[in-house]
Amino acid sequence: MYGFIAIFDGQTEQTIKDIWGELTEKNISHYSYEVENRRPHITLASYNNIKIIDFIDKMDEFYKYKPSIDVTFNTIGSFLKSGALFLSPAVTKELLEFHLNHHKSFERFNNYPNSLYLPDNWIPHCTIANRLASEKLSEAFNYCSNRTGILYGKIKEVALIDVSIKNKAPIIYSKVLTDK
Repeated sequence: MYGFIAIFDGQTEQTIKDIWGELTEKNISHYSYEVENRRPHITLASYNNIKIIDFIDKMDEFYKYKPSIDVTFNTIGSFLKSGALFLSPAVTKELLEFHLNHHKSFERFNNYPNSLYLPDNWIPHCTIANRLASEKLSEAFNYCSNRTGILYGKIKEVALIDVSIKNKAPIIYSKVLTDK
C-alpha cells in the first residue's frame, strides 16, 4: 500500500515536530515515534498496488512546474471514535484544486475505491496524535489548543511513500514544488 503526501516547508515541519515532541515529553502521545522518520504531512491519496516506475514518471511530468501552495492551519480537530487529533488547514480553492487535479491526472492508478482521500471524501489534515484514549485525547486537545496559534506555512514537496512496512513509511520518491 502506498500514500501520496504533501510535505511542508522547513519551519512549518519543525513547528509540528516540536508539538509532537512536547506531547511525548508530557506522556500524552508517542505518535511521532510510532513510525520511523515520520514527517508532518497532509495525505493527498492512497493506492493499493501501483507500478512505481510509471507513477514516478507521471510525478515528474505532472509536478514539474507546479508551484508551492500556501496553507493556514487554524483548526484543531478529531475524527469520531478514532482517538486522533489533527491540525486542519483552511480549505482554500487552491488546496482543493491541487488535490482534485492530482486525482484527475493520476486516475489510472486509482485502485482503492474506498479511499478516504478521494475527492468528495477527503478531509485535509495533519495528524498530531492518534489512537488516544479519551482522557489522553482531551489532554492533547487542551494542550494543543492553548499552545498552538494559527500556523502559516507552505506545501513545498509531494512524495510517494510505502506504508506496507510495519512502523516505517519510507519515501520512495519526492518532487519539490517550484517557488511562487
